[in-house]
Amino acid sequence: MLKVTSPYDLSLIKEIPTVDKAEVEKALATAYALFQDQSKWIPAHERMAILHRAAAIMESRLDELTKTAAQEGGKPLVDSKVEVLRAINGVQIAAEHIGQLKGEQIPMGLTKASEGRLGFTTREPIGVVSSVSAFNHPLNLIVHQVVTAVAAGCPVIVKPATTTPLSCIALVAILKEAGLPDGWCQAVVCGRDAAEILVTDKRVNYFSFIGSADVGWYLKSKLAPGTRCALEHGGAAPVIVEEDADFNEMLPALLKGGFYHAGQVCVSVQRVFVHKNICNDLANQLAEMASKLVVGNQMDSATEVGPLILPKEVDRVEAWVNEAVNAGAELLCGGKRISDTCYEPTVLLNPPADAKVSTLEIFGPVVCVYAYDDREKAIEIANSLDVHFQASVFTKNLDIALDVVKKLNATAVMVNDHTAFRVDWMPFGGRDASGIGMGGIQYSMHEMTREKLMVIKSSVL
Repeated sequence: MLKVTSPYDLSLIKEIPTVDKAEVEKALATAYALFQDQSKWIPAHERMAILHRAAAIMESRLDELTKTAAQEGGKPLVDSKVEVLRAINGVQIAAEHIGQLKGEQIPMGLTKASEGRLGFTTREPIGVVSSVSAFNHPLNLIVHQVVTAVAAGCPVIVKPATTTPLSCIALVAILKEAGLPDGWCQAVVCGRDAAEILVTDKRVNYFSFIGSADVGWYLKSKLAPGTRCALEHGGAAPVIVEEDADFNEMLPALLKGGFYHAGQVCVSVQRVFVHKNICNDLANQLAEMASKLVVGNQMDSATEVGPLILPKEVDRVEAWVNEAVNAGAELLCGGKRISDTCYEPTVLLNPPADAKVSTLEIFGPVVCVYAYDDREKAIEIANSLDVHFQASVFTKNLDIALDVVKKLNATAVMVNDHTAFRVDWMPFGGRDASGIGMGGIQYSMHEMTREKLMVIKSSVL
């Protein structure tokens, strides 16, 4: 049995059974048999109806789903409610985009050899989808990895994070309640050994992973030949701040982007490079705002920053901050653990370039601010790490904004907004060590299909 506990006080929420390799194999056999029998495939109009019904059920259980996500994941109630609303919208987006899974006509007659032919492509489900998910958005990530597969017509098996399985289990149950036939969406709560079957087996056609880079790249190396994949890892999101930036707009954005979900977001604001003429002012104002954030029990409506997912993460963040301060970083606020599970929102000024907080993803409530006098050098430092995901720039000069967008190595650059901005219909994913493939509801759906070309030869053409 797996004990699911609250990350705030480690109190027991629920005990749920785990499965072994034999049960994972059974789930895989079920999914594969469904896909191999085309008579069992779910027509597009039925998939649309199922997802619309699922969204309606989710709406009717908004408070229940919010409570579950907040309890197990540690994200404050107000933010968990936003996550659930996004998840509902994601289901609706998936239903709407089923009609956009289409092919195109391929020109014929362009050479003598291609005369008398008509060519066009269609898109088919890719096959069995295997999804391994992360803890930090326990409902919305599952929507992106599971509902997209259902929408594309693929049977899907999902392994949620063992710290946050309850939201996943709830969504799978809702899909079944909405009319999804048995076997088309299966949740398996298991350890890594059992889960590895979902990666290595040749019956898996598409592998979706959200989590650490070390695990993701290792699992990719184990994929069977021909298995497509999408890997979403983390980053150390950089921000470039020019001297003309609007503090009134920028500071609330940096505060939210840096401390939302205690910094446990793959695109959290982490490294803020600020023109030297405004750097101290910005850093001190940000620190003052961060010091006023309410940290505590995620189930308290007043809480703005909740716990880290596990006590060992508090230990790690504490060690990294101490290392940076001992090496010369100026501690402007925070820098201390509040408890075994909570850490103070922390702002560091000019930590060393080789400190862990400067070179690795913090995944905690810590923002680093660095002064620069040469924007080109700041961009060079911002790009110097192996991870490249989302970034941002603050300036009122359009030419500078466009120049920074062009030069930052990132999959997305926000202008006058924080690095963690996301809506669920936009492309989302890392490049280089930060991942491979592109998420976003309709983008994932497209990836979970494959083209088939038909060429018709006829004497009447």
